[in-house]
Amino acid sequence: MILLRKAGRFVVFLIAVLAILSVTAGGGWLLWQQAQRNSDASPGQGVSRDSLETWLVGFYLNLHQEELSKPIGTDDTPIPFTIETGETAGTIAQRLQEMGLISDAELFRLYVKYHGLDANLEAGEYTLRADMTMEEIAYELLEARYEEIEITILPGWRLEEIAEMLGDNTEISPEEFLTQARQGDFDNPCLADRPLEASVEGYLFPDTYRIPAKADARQLIEILLAAFDEHFTPEMRQAAAARGMTVYQVVTLASIVEREAVLDWERPIIASVYLNRLDPTTETKGYLQADPTFQYAKGYDPTTGKWWNPMKVDEAATVDSPYNTFLYPGLPPGPICSPGLASLKAVVYPAETDYLFFYARGDGSHVFARTYEEHLQNQQKYQ
Repeated sequence: MILLRKAGRFVVFLIAVLAILSVTAGGGWLLWQQAQRNSDASPGQGVSRDSLETWLVGFYLNLHQEELSKPIGTDDTPIPFTIETGETAGTIAQRLQEMGLISDAELFRLYVKYHGLDANLEAGEYTLRADMTMEEIAYELLEARYEEIEITILPGWRLEEIAEMLGDNTEISPEEFLTQARQGDFDNPCLADRPLEASVEGYLFPDTYRIPAKADARQLIEILLAAFDEHFTPEMRQAAAARGMTVYQVVTLASIVEREAVLDWERPIIASVYLNRLDPTTETKGYLQADPTFQYAKGYDPTTGKWWNPMKVDEAATVDSPYNTFLYPGLPPGPICSPGLASLKAVVYPAETDYLFFYARGDGSHVFARTYEEHLQNQQKYQ
């Protein structure tokens, strides 16, 4: 019996030794492979301190492979997780452990460092689960999923109206938006000929957008400018240049067309009227006499609660502003709103007419006239 007990202990000891040798051999093989790769990359050089550290981390990870590839739990409930800008792999790992998503923060940190993932962990919003392995979580954190919201900017809105919409629907401060829009320094090709002191009025392309929920005013403006630059094509720029117009002049006139026109098919005709009026040799002597420019100059009316209020005939001379085209000839100093693509195209590709006047019929359409006398007759007919 004594011999049997001794033999049993010897067998257990032998098994333990074999297990240790097996693990050591596996780790040694991993180290040898790494050494071979380094030797091939740098012939004749010894093992550096950094290389040795890498080998040791690789060996350590090999010993803990089961922990890396096994989830901490089976719960598949989505768990929101946020990485803040500038956060390190170490602090991320610590929070993951505190939230019950991984079992060992240091093991996770070493894993992402060994595989070169630590520099690519991206700030943003994520959805993780306890039934994900450490390896899965590490690679999931390489591409943020941003919460988005939908906003719509309507054609014909001025900066203040966009600001009001943002205040109602986003976390963007209307005041910060207006400050950035009026004073911000933006580097976009579409602004190349904009006067340095001008705001981005007119260039905030009207459309429906999905934007990051936490976007700030500057980021939003850059998105809108990029949309304008995309829609105002090189062909349109060439057509404008052929007419002797800069992009800024096109946007300025298009913003007036936007506030006047209701029907898309009329936009090129209305654009032709204003282009004809700019000619100082015509009956209008270079004065646009555009109601929307007076409305823009007058601004918000607290009695109506609106930015755009109908102009009365006897009001034309009551607002002394370079934007009031009843008092000052030529184009106003800049755009008065954000024109849509149809209005931009109307100015670039206007109808060929000799009209100088138009009058609203009351159904959204207009009647056009070549002379002021004809225009007065149209007024009497449709008033």
